[in-house]
Amino acid sequence: MLLVLAVAVGEPGLPVALGPRVVADEPVVFRPSYAPGPADNPLKGFVPYAGQGKGFPHSLEFNYLPLAAMMTGPTNFNWAPMERLLDGIASRGCQSVFRVYMEYPRKPSGVPEYLLQAGLLVRTWTNTNTQPFPPAIDHTPDYEDPRLRAALTNFIAALGARYDGDPRIGFITAGLLGTWGEWHCYPRSEWFASKTVQAEVMDAYEAAFQKTPVLLRYPAGDDAHAHASNARRNMGYHDDSFAWATLDTGRKADDWFYLAALRQAGSAAMDRWKTAPIGGEIRPELWPCLWKSAGCNEGQDFARCVHETHASWLMESSTSRPLTPEERERALTAARGLGYELQVVQATTGLTGRSLSVSVTITNRGVAPFYAAWPVQVVAIGADGAESMAELPFELRKLLPATAEVQSATLDLGKLPAGEVRLMVGIANPLQGGKPFRFANVHAEPHRRGWLTLGTIRLAASDSKGVRAGD
Repeated sequence: MLLVLAVAVGEPGLPVALGPRVVADEPVVFRPSYAPGPADNPLKGFVPYAGQGKGFPHSLEFNYLPLAAMMTGPTNFNWAPMERLLDGIASRGCQSVFRVYMEYPRKPSGVPEYLLQAGLLVRTWTNTNTQPFPPAIDHTPDYEDPRLRAALTNFIAALGARYDGDPRIGFITAGLLGTWGEWHCYPRSEWFASKTVQAEVMDAYEAAFQKTPVLLRYPAGDDAHAHASNARRNMGYHDDSFAWATLDTGRKADDWFYLAALRQAGSAAMDRWKTAPIGGEIRPELWPCLWKSAGCNEGQDFARCVHETHASWLMESSTSRPLTPEERERALTAARGLGYELQVVQATTGLTGRSLSVSVTITNRGVAPFYAAWPVQVVAIGADGAESMAELPFELRKLLPATAEVQSATLDLGKLPAGEVRLMVGIANPLQGGKPFRFANVHAEPHRRGWLTLGTIRLAASDSKGVRAGD
């Protein structure tokens, strides 16, 4: 049998040329060239509000939902609002990030109506902690009421039973407690939920969600003043004042800043990004200036914040407005710099009979792992469309930045006809119609959406010895 392979060569940004090569009883090594991954790779990048951000590439969209819209009784739920949100976002090829709230300045109370009718105490007041927007009316429920506490844990259990592992969902921020669901009632901190209630909510989330990541607003150690300890929980964090109150300044007045709180929470919290995702929101005050050449007069260094937090995604609305070409390029570079960047460094193949062994090396050039358990697959496709596929047993969630992993698989080519066979590697998005995952490599013509072509193999049966190309 004659094995002829076309080896992929090229430079970043240039088309890949395929040149024939005859192989006899020797492994063949493919080294695809590097190119930056796209800004809309799945589960990372900038996150606009649902239906917005149409002019800027993204793979995630965010929105809030009031608890009152989905909970009609202690164990009665209306999932229609959630379904509309998830289906609407999925129709655009994106996964969802959502937060359920009970209090949101300027909006009606999100407390379920049945609790209001039962006499749950709700304090109506003017919240002045709404910058850059004007003060607004807020509605803070009595978080210690046993009826409300039961409602929260019942809701989380039902939410997890229905949606844990749903491919339409990328991440969930814990929400439910505090203003905007951000786990504080500042400046009326005395009205916020006690540590006991916070722990009940976190316990419920951990029990209900084994697949879909849930993120908390504030890191907290055992001796945290306002928040129940979460340093040893398998939950991520989101910094909702990103690049404004992110870096540790060392000042006592700034000890609530994200990295300062993370440091105070201890080493387990500091290492959380290695096993659970970090997200957040770029502070709205920075939206008008962040991508301008002069940058912002206020705030903190954006690139340093990304590097030190290992953030994978950030809510951001400035890219929804018109940007100059220079501003757009800065924003694209920043979006690409979030989260993972997985590059195929090398692939080695060897043929024994009709069994093709393939070993692939992947490195992570990003700042965080790829947190989803999506399989890495290698496929050989024959000239007639027949294919042989195998899974490469990578554990991408454990592939930390600046590390590489090698995994192998064997493809049975017995059902593929003589002729050209295309060898590709890819990670399939489980969301039907979802944004394709793309490796940080130069991609040849898209024979399969998002997949990386390693090269082609030409199979020809021959019992002759010394067969040459062209014979």
